[in-house]
Parts: sequence; C-alpha cells; structure tokens
Amino acid sequence: MYLESTIQVLWFTQPMLQSATAAVMYKRKLYRKFPVFFAYLILQVPFFVIIFAGYTWGSYREYFYGYWSCAIISLAIGFKVIHEIFLDVFRPYHALKDLGSVLFKWAALVMVLVAIVVAASSSVSSDGPMVEAVITAQRCVRVIQVGLVLLLLVFSKYVGISWRQFSFGVSLGFGAFALVELLVVALHASDRVPQDVGDLTNIIMYNISVLVWLAYSVMKSPAREAVNTLLTSQRWDHSLGDIQHPGTPESLIPVFENIVDRAFSRMIPGAMPPSTLEQLEKISEPASTPSPERTSSASSKN
Repeated sequence: MYLESTIQVLWFTQPMLQSATAAVMYKRKLYRKFPVFFAYLILQVPFFVIIFAGYTWGSYREYFYGYWSCAIISLAIGFKVIHEIFLDVFRPYHALKDLGSVLFKWAALVMVLVAIVVAASSSVSSDGPMVEAVITAQRCVRVIQVGLVLLLLVFSKYVGISWRQFSFGVSLGFGAFALVELLVVALHASDRVPQDVGDLTNIIMYNISVLVWLAYSVMKSPAREAVNTLLTSQRWDHSLGDIQHPGTPESLIPVFENIVDRAFSRMIPGAMPPSTLEQLEKISEPASTPSPERTSSASSKN
C-alpha cells in the first residue's frame, strides 16, 4: 500500500512539472525554437487525464485502449523531438543536417517495419499484437534517445554545443530516462526486479527528467561557439556538400585554358628578361650563316 501510494503521488506530480516547464518555455519564447517539444509537454496533461480517468473510474478495457493510444502518440512525438534536437544541433551545417534528416527517415521506416513484423509474429502473446508492436517501437526510440545523448557528449566540442544549451538539456532528460527504462526492462526480464519496483524506478526517473527540462528552461543558454573556429565540423560539412554536388568534367576546361594562357604569355617578348631574348635570337639564327670574325679571317688568308 505504501509503494502504491508513493507511485500515485509521483504520478500526480508529472502534469504539474510538465505544465510549469511549458509555461516557462512560453514565457521565454522557447516554443518558437522547439515547437515539437513544447507540443509534447502540452499533450502530456490531457493524456494524464485520460489515463487517470480510465484507471480510476473506467473499466479495464477503457484503461487499456486509453493508455496504449496515448503511448502511441507520445512515441511518435518523442521520435520527432529527437529529430528537432538534431536539426538544432547541426543548424549551421546544411550538409550534415540534410544527411541527418535522411537517416532519421530511414530509422523511422525501419522502426515501423520492425514493429509490424513483431506484431504479426506475436499472435500467441498474452498482451496482444498491438502492445508488442508499441513496446518494440518504444524500445527502439529509447535506444535512439540514449544514442543522441552519447552523440552530443562526444561531438559537442566539434559542433559548438555547450552542456548549458537547452537542446542538450532536452536530450539529457530523454536519454537518462531511456537508459533507466531499458535497464529496468532488462532486469525485469531476468526476474531480478519486481514489477512494482520497476514502475517506481521509471516514474522517479521520469520526474527527474522533467525537473532537468524545467531547470534548463529557466537557465539562460549561452551563445554557441563561433562556426569559424570549428574547422573539423566545417570539413565534414564541406565534404558532404561535395559528395551531394560533385563538379562536372566541363568545369576543368577553364582551368586548362588559364594554364595555356599563362604559357603563351610567358612566350611574349616584352614579358621575357633580356638574357632569355638573346638566347632565343642565337637559336633562331641559321647555322650556315658565317659570323663576322670568320669572314674577316677568310679574306685575310686570300
């Protein structure tokens, strides 16, 4: 009873923290820069009302469909939040941003295909095919969220992102919760953690994540590092740009024309030094023409 009451208190705390974070974002106009994350926070409040109403006053069927329907919508928006953070991190680098958009589209397609395959092959499961598909897709999103945090931790200095940036705080909250949830799932599957303890751990970690978002929304983000000093990331961006827009063979013709023009310009007499001109005049004289000294010596002998 004590554990259940603690879970309910923490559960009621979530919409209040989410509403406070959304209010701070609206006040600081961060919703313009992160509209998907702002929509995620706003939608969690009616989702809580639907799930709580089905859990308290509705039947198990109503609670079941209400919970998993909200989970599907939250899953889709959470995946879009990852894309939004990625675009904000690589905003100065157009080629890297385009490559990331393509990779996210393929990741979404693969995730949907995996969920469909799991749903089709889980007919004997007690939870049903829809629940198995949603859980599989949810775990895929959790792995991507953890990977996003690792990406920012490793490559933050290359893209000019500080740990005080709001996008870093959003990804840190999602990644920390995703890591704990994956660990709880693994421990529960091996019968090392009971279900109640796992639920309590997940809800505590999610509240901590919302507190991280609230702290980052209140904290003023510093300016990003100047792009001109990020030579490594610029080389990556330029290399990807060259791959996307390769030069045509015709573009080499002006280069060769300039080389030929320079060669001919060096052959102009006015542009040559006097020593070079004298050597060219000597070479251009016929070999059978006698020199004046040889002509005078021949006449004296005669």
